[in-house]
Amino acid sequence: MNTMAKLLLTIFAFSLILFACKKSPKPVFHEEYFGLTPGRYVIYDVREILHDQALAKHDTLYYQLKTVWGTTYIDNEGREANEYYRYKRVLESDPWVLKDTWTGLIDGVRAELIEENQRRIKLVFAPTLNKFWNENAYNNGSVYDCYYRDIHSDTLINGHQIDSTLVVEQVDFTSLIDTVRKYEMYSKNIGLIYKHSIDNHYQFSSNEVVDGHEIIYTYNSAGFE
Repeated sequence: MNTMAKLLLTIFAFSLILFACKKSPKPVFHEEYFGLTPGRYVIYDVREILHDQALAKHDTLYYQLKTVWGTTYIDNEGREANEYYRYKRVLESDPWVLKDTWTGLIDGVRAELIEENQRRIKLVFAPTLNKFWNENAYNNGSVYDCYYRDIHSDTLINGHQIDSTLVVEQVDFTSLIDTVRKYEMYSKNIGLIYKHSIDNHYQFSSNEVVDGHEIIYTYNSAGFE
């Protein structure tokens, strides 16, 4: 083998080594849609309606809810998790009062919230239009066949122009005696910005609500503390 051939072979071998050592680009999962960053808070304007025909009650409540991500800790399964504080006040002039504390985490491709000891899968990464999952796969709740209706879209909510949002469809069911409609909207680097949850039960062949619960969260503001 002559000198030129040896040189070309050396260059070729070196190129192969460089190609093999080159790192593949890291997949983009868009975990920032969950908004899980310690200190991040979001304030919502909330409308809640409670129906109870037996007590002749159809109460409508208006208040504000504030969520705050706490510091990171290791849960009993060895996963990194964060406390998720939820505060409530009726008027903006009122002090915040701690309502409850949940837990949130990202486990692989799943963003989960443990709400009152019920583990729910809120998002699955990376968001695409062909992903489907059961939000209640890890609890005894009804099957919610979730999917993404919109991804990476701009939206106007409560006077705020927000880019990079996605919508998670959870339930859309109607019968003669039930209406269940649930979906949520998330924004990059904020998290949940809108929640629509209606679960009403009607008297047969009547539009009168016998019992039920409606709750709407609408984004007000966000920041860090």
